Amino acid sequence: MSPLDWKALNRFAEKGIASFHEKRLASLQKLKLKTVLKRKNPYLFKAKNLLTASDLVKTLLDAHLSSQEETIFGDFLEELAIYINSQVFGGKKSSSEGIDLEFDRDGIRYLLSIKSGPNWGNSSQIKKMRDNFTKAQKVLRTGNSKLHVQTVNGCCYGQDRQADKGNYRKLCGQRFWAFISGDEALYMRIVEPIGHRAREKNEDFVKQYAKVTNLFAQEFMRDFCVDGEIDWAKLVEFNSANLGEKDD
Repeated sequence: MSPLDWKALNRFAEKGIASFHEKRLASLQKLKLKTVLKRKNPYLFKAKNLLTASDLVKTLLDAHLSSQEETIFGDFLEELAIYINSQVFGGKKSSSEGIDLEFDRDGIRYLLSIKSGPNWGNSSQIKKMRDNFTKAQKVLRTGNSKLHVQTVNGCCYGQDRQADKGNYRKLCGQRFWAFISGDEALYMRIVEPIGHRAREKNEDFVKQYAKVTNLFAQEFMRDFCVDGEIDWAKLVEFNSANLGEKDD
């Protein structure tokens, strides 16, 4: 076990956060209003009594961006966890399918599947993770039958009171960060490097967000409003009308 170099960690986190903002900005810039409208539920917008183009567009954008940002930031947190573990325990990105990190600690080979939060998947996705754990364990033990292997589902935030899931352990939030670093306070300490210069990095995004919101509102008014009111029939038709394809 080696001490964590916090100056190096700060540099790594700053670079990762810069990339996060660049990716979310790029995602926003390439967005097309009608592409997003095709993917979202128009009945939900009506049920929420959205009356103005700007309100509907903002709701549309926020829902899309929230999903995008969760994915992009989740990738960063995974990279951060692997980096920290590599510095402390010499861990590495695994080549096994579905395994994000593997490292040795106290005579045990740990295989980790890293997720953002505890409620990340349905039953079939969890089964797939279990299968990946089983396959990776078999491959490792083929080369060394005496190797002690344990599998872990690590979640970067949240809580799960029951760590023992049968053939794997689930460690969330503080437990996860402490497990990969040996530092019980790491989950709190990484807040500072993650937030470093966040305000500055977010300024370009805020300006572009306002621009896209205004442009989308103009486009929506032109194509889906009549006399200043949302034409819900036209919007639902655009989203869900039968295109004339024959059913199988």
